[in-house]
Amino acid sequence: MASELKNKIENKTAQISVIGAGYVGLPLAIAFASAGFNVCAIDNDESKVNKINAGESYINDISSDAIKSLSPKAKNDGTLTATTDYSCLESSDCVIICVPTPVSKTKDPDVSFIINATDSISQYIHEDMLIVLESTTYPGTTEEIIVPMLEKTGKGKLKIGSNIFVAFSPERIDPNNLIWTVIDTPKVLGGITKACSDIGVSLYQSAIQTIVPVSSTKVAEMVKLLENTYRATNIGLVNEIAIMCDHLDIDVWEVIDAAATKPFGFTPFYPGPGLGGHCIPVDPQFLAWKLKTLNYNARFIQLATEINAGMPDYVVNKIGDILNESSKSLKGSNILVLGIAYKPDVSDYRESPSLDVIDILSTKGASVSYHDPYIPALKYEHFDMESITINESNMKSFDCVVIATNHSSYDWDWIIKHSNHILDTRNATAHTKTNNSHVVKL
Repeated sequence: MASELKNKIENKTAQISVIGAGYVGLPLAIAFASAGFNVCAIDNDESKVNKINAGESYINDISSDAIKSLSPKAKNDGTLTATTDYSCLESSDCVIICVPTPVSKTKDPDVSFIINATDSISQYIHEDMLIVLESTTYPGTTEEIIVPMLEKTGKGKLKIGSNIFVAFSPERIDPNNLIWTVIDTPKVLGGITKACSDIGVSLYQSAIQTIVPVSSTKVAEMVKLLENTYRATNIGLVNEIAIMCDHLDIDVWEVIDAAATKPFGFTPFYPGPGLGGHCIPVDPQFLAWKLKTLNYNARFIQLATEINAGMPDYVVNKIGDILNESSKSLKGSNILVLGIAYKPDVSDYRESPSLDVIDILSTKGASVSYHDPYIPALKYEHFDMESITINESNMKSFDCVVIATNHSSYDWDWIIKHSNHILDTRNATAHTKTNNSHVVKL
């Protein structure tokens, strides 16, 4: 069975299905289709499915032309289609799961999307099939959830490593990164058995430049959590350094820039209004939760989470200090937040600290508006706001402007010139030419 499936992959006659057509699944589907495979993207969101089939992109760093070029009508070697119907799995040789894995308010992992995807696969599973999980999760998920569900479906006829194959390969997508894409970012992969690893490597190396095999799915799962825990803890460290520098009346940005000149032993990280995005605030919690079940306290993760989660409060306190200098209070003040996205030049506001800053300001009685060129409307949970237009006539109406996201389209000199007071949480105004005596940095 392994050799038959491997031959299909090498000949690019293997049918590939990608479950989840979001910021991870869609680029991956495009990569395999561009490599010459026929790919079916499965998503429950009908609007995404319709856009893919119409050749329209809904992700910033993917062009519509890239999707159109893979349409069956384009008559290329590989094609990309999309559907909400999971029955296409019946004819699929390789299935890749790219579904969300959020955490609850209590920091417990929510693997329901993985379970639902695996349940859908179980309805159409057949011999000679490869199933790969890419969704970030805690070490042991592939072995403890996916494997038992598939084996139960097989009723003893399906044997992993013999006639079906299961692996884990953590996604490493960095939205809006045009240098390191899904194709040239090294891909880690671990299988349940050696045969599973071999088949998984064979699939991915057909579309991705560098594959990094590891000894097990657990190791591969842990790799992703180490990568993002490393970032979360270092950001927590530099956020605390920023608070220390504030107490010491030192410019933290100057400190970091100077330290970064050391050619060894130091990697610069930068402070901000908090931690945002789909990975960094969430992924360490998977590891902390798993270790808690083993009666171990992940202390670094706990401390970093405490510091990073406290940054929005720290930002609001800084705004209060700025207003106090003008004999004003937060209550009744007009505040403009520039940037809702969690990082520059994207439309993703998941876990964005800007949301917490807006919430805290509103609770304290401030009137808050926002502007974000990538997010015209914010209708999420209890938020129901629209991005305002900023111009010379209304900028002066705000008592304080908070730079929360340093989008490259912003004209920082213009913003400085037309604002009363600014809190710059991203060092966006560092190289401006306008008099910035009314700018306070984090």
